[in-house]
Amino acid sequence: MRDLTGLRVVAVHAHPDDETITMGGTLHQLAARGADCTVVTCTLGEEGEVIGPTWQNLIADEADQLGGYRIAELSAALAAIGVHGEFLGGAGAYRDSGMAGTPSAANPRAFVNDGGRAVDDLVAILERLRPQLVLTYDPNGGYGHPDHIHAHEITHAALERVEVDRLLWHVTPTGAQDAGLAAIAEIPAGWRRADDGELAAVSDDQVDCCTELSDADVAAKLAGFRAHATQLHVADGSVSRTNPVAAAADVSDHDTVAAVYCLSNLIAQPVLRREYFHLAAGAPVPAGGGPADGLLP
Repeated sequence: MRDLTGLRVVAVHAHPDDETITMGGTLHQLAARGADCTVVTCTLGEEGEVIGPTWQNLIADEADQLGGYRIAELSAALAAIGVHGEFLGGAGAYRDSGMAGTPSAANPRAFVNDGGRAVDDLVAILERLRPQLVLTYDPNGGYGHPDHIHAHEITHAALERVEVDRLLWHVTPTGAQDAGLAAIAEIPAGWRRADDGELAAVSDDQVDCCTELSDADVAAKLAGFRAHATQLHVADGSVSRTNPVAAAADVSDHDTVAAVYCLSNLIAQPVLRREYFHLAAGAPVPAGGGPADGLLP
């Protein structure tokens, strides 16, 4: 069904892999329905940690080559999801800021220190693409990372200068997160379960719409996860050059959870079969609708 032909969508994200984790299934579904979707990535993710032994020396404190490597991971993930991508200001224009209070956050090239240039760069992209729908993070950036928060801030600042029909924040409601964590029956050896309240979430009443992911959407999202192999490990028993040791998890409720993954912190997290959004500005979402419903005649 190509009912969204003519719809233009821009998703603004801080680092490679954020697009897949938060809304990879939604972006795939929108594109499959005919929408022209572009992911704008603000940094190369240079300050990230690395899963697996193969590429450990690429981190910022060693060779400082991780950002370049993650360009290839992002390209593969976007191809799997079926969307376009570009870097804010061009690849490498803004450096991953790392966490607040770290030396990386004081780097003059850090994204959080852009001095207003990032808003101009995003305005230029929005004026060129003229999307009806824009997607990004909530004011906390999902979990408080300074670059996620700044991506939220520059998106709102840019939309004061460029009109769009609808702005949505990706959110994870507490109810869905709790159900997803509870559905992880067994975690891989060496991984751990999240402590109570450790993973950020919002109250359920903050959800205005959600995307019900099809099997094809889930498959595309998981392919995107596997493409970001230095950052994400899917517990499906597979191995790769990056992650040569297999991990497998058991799920008790496959209607809620499609798979289990971890970041470098090895906390087992669910890949939910729904992705949730809060209406931040613009046209209301029809009752029971998804992110793009009602935007085209």
